[in-house]
Amino acid sequence: QVQLVESGGGSVQAGGSLRLSCAASGVTFSTVCMGWFRQAPGKEREMVALISTTGSRTTYADSVKGRFTISRDNAKNTLDLQMNSLKPEDTAMYYCAAGPVVGCFVPGNYNYWGQGTQVTVSS
Repeated sequence: QVQLVESGGGSVQAGGSLRLSCAASGVTFSTVCMGWFRQAPGKEREMVALISTTGSRTTYADSVKGRFTISRDNAKNTLDLQMNSLKPEDTAMYYCAAGPVVGCFVPGNYNYWGQGTQVTVSS
């Protein structure tokens, strides 16, 4: 059973920071690309950040570039998202996801999803 479990969400004031984590099981973690996605009420799910199998390459949505950092630890089968300088518009349910090596930076290729963790940023 493939499982992706997010943690670290919560409520924070604008300008604050949060660190999200994702624990993976039931998959050879080092052979899959990983990513963070988010979805706000009434809006479509969007890609936040993606990372290659080794962690050597990353890509970010323009809205979070310079504020968020995605990272992975293949020895621990974990994925992290450090979020700094948070804004109210960052409020959303954040999801951890896994995808194939080919097409690593194509958001539509991601096919395994976690249950999500809520991030709420107040002004």
